[in-house]
Amino acid sequence: MFRVGLRIDVDTFRGTQEGVPNLLKVLAEHRVKGTFFFSVGPDNMGRNIWRLLRPEFLRKMWRTKATRLYGWDILLKGTFWRGPLIGKNLGHLFKAAALEGHELGLHAWDHYRWQTHIGRMAGEAIYRGLLQGFEAICDSAGVSPVCSAAPAWRITEQALLEKAKFPFRYNSDCRGTSIFYPVVKGKTLSQPQIPTTLPTFDEVLGREGVKRENYNEYLISLMREESLNVVSIHAEVEGMSYLSLFEEFLQQLRVRGGRLVALRKLLPPAGQITGAVIGRQRVEGREGWLSVQHGDGEGTWH
Repeated sequence: MFRVGLRIDVDTFRGTQEGVPNLLKVLAEHRVKGTFFFSVGPDNMGRNIWRLLRPEFLRKMWRTKATRLYGWDILLKGTFWRGPLIGKNLGHLFKAAALEGHELGLHAWDHYRWQTHIGRMAGEAIYRGLLQGFEAICDSAGVSPVCSAAPAWRITEQALLEKAKFPFRYNSDCRGTSIFYPVVKGKTLSQPQIPTTLPTFDEVLGREGVKRENYNEYLISLMREESLNVVSIHAEVEGMSYLSLFEEFLQQLRVRGGRLVALRKLLPPAGQITGAVIGRQRVEGREGWLSVQHGDGEGTWH
């Protein structure tokens, strides 16, 4: 039996309100634990609508049939006015996830702001957002988030340094192939990275013959027993419009000998973790740059 880390990103108000309870129910039925990364501040995700001006993003929206995938409520939230505060209204669901035995992590205070502006944000602004998110989860769940994951897999040197000021056991900020300590300006930081190793549903749907009907088979075919396997799902997708697809995935993975676990279960002893730098790279099926594990720590930040 091989292990697969389950990363659950919760980006929006509706994803928290509807997707999280759905996922908690399904995961309990299958006796699976995962790591929930919660966005906790204002839901301004509808402001991404301006990205339709970019041909690459427009093609993705068309390819994934985004109105069906996410729903108009998610696509337009916070477009013309400040979105609702997720933690303030739905913080009890953070606590519900913790009580079910799932690992709690911080995704962002403002997912949209991080995803859009992190490349230009100063250290003070990054720290303030992390602190707001950290405290919101503490207040709602009664426990501290033990890890964090950068929205849209976008991280910078400064953001890594600001995260190091928090008691995160690890972070999951990038794509990659192995667990590593990030190297920033020649210095190896102490919080390991557990990268996502597998593509997400919206990245492959409608590409290279991948459809809803064969997506699970395709995803499982990419997993290797001898390798790090980390799958990322979204409360807004697998927890809502494609919940039945996720249930099928759980069943098929079990038949193939795979077992989903919280990300912390994948951490090896500290002495077995090596260093690596993180660079920027474009990934097929996704608009813009992502942070990706590069090399063995001897390279430079791109």
